Amino acid sequence: MDSVWTTTVLLVPLVVVLTAGFFYVYGLVVGLLSKTSVRNKVVVITDALSGLGKECAGVFHKGGARLILCGKNWEKLEELADDLANASDPTVTFPPKLVLLDLGDTGSMQDAIAEILECYGCLDIIIFNGSMKVKAPAQCLSLQVDKLLMDNNYFGPVALTKGVLPSMISRRSGHLVLVNSIQGKLAVPFRTSYAASKHAVQAFFDCLRAEVEEYGISVSTINHTFISSSPSQTTAAPSKSIWSLLYLQKPLGVSPDEATAEIVKTLNNKRREVVIAPSLPKMAVYARSFVPNVFFSVMAAGVNNAAAVGATSE
Repeated sequence: MDSVWTTTVLLVPLVVVLTAGFFYVYGLVVGLLSKTSVRNKVVVITDALSGLGKECAGVFHKGGARLILCGKNWEKLEELADDLANASDPTVTFPPKLVLLDLGDTGSMQDAIAEILECYGCLDIIIFNGSMKVKAPAQCLSLQVDKLLMDNNYFGPVALTKGVLPSMISRRSGHLVLVNSIQGKLAVPFRTSYAASKHAVQAFFDCLRAEVEEYGISVSTINHTFISSSPSQTTAAPSKSIWSLLYLQKPLGVSPDEATAEIVKTLNNKRREVVIAPSLPKMAVYARSFVPNVFFSVMAAGVNNAAAVGATSE
């Protein structure tokens, strides 16, 4: 018994040290990759004020990128630029350029595109980040809400892409990175309009990838369960429906730093498609393709189960 206790006491500090060492080395590798992939590159980040946007801005700024930060609120963009400047060495970084951009306002898109192109005269990388989310039964959503979702999640990114493509094609280089929900590949109940917008933008970039490859332009899509942005999400009550199990395996979703690390790797290896999700959602994506009837039955059973639970609790 004493030998077991002694072994445990010795192993615990060793495991802690090894774990800490792993995360330290991982941080160094991510930092090195970010510097080699974005140094001196012109990088546009849409919705730079979100959790993921800020994380990307911090990593890329320290990596020596020429950042163009886009968002809806000018004062908050200035605060973000000040925070980046205060946290970095001005001799090896570039002051970020700021552009007011609302992906849902397609009428102002042309002016925003012109301003983006004027910042440095060219673009190397665009990170399409941010979206509008709605969860509700289909019959409860008006067409106005549907259009709003499509403007933010589809028409906005598409308009921006079409506006900058001529510049990238003329230079025969560029990388478009779409940060998209896994619901661009897998639709679950009560997200009809949201999933439709995500499927649409996924299809657009999948088609575009083949069209622009001859010009040396890379297109990558990164599909995640969801980006966790606040500690409050840890206290959310788990749903009891069957299809909710697609997300319960990772209740916090993907943290901004995890997603940023994946974006950095994607910029380096130019992978066309990345799925950041636990094994169960990934299996569901394959089930949708290879055994669709089974998938549909599980989705329907989940809705019926949720309705039954709700009726019982009333």
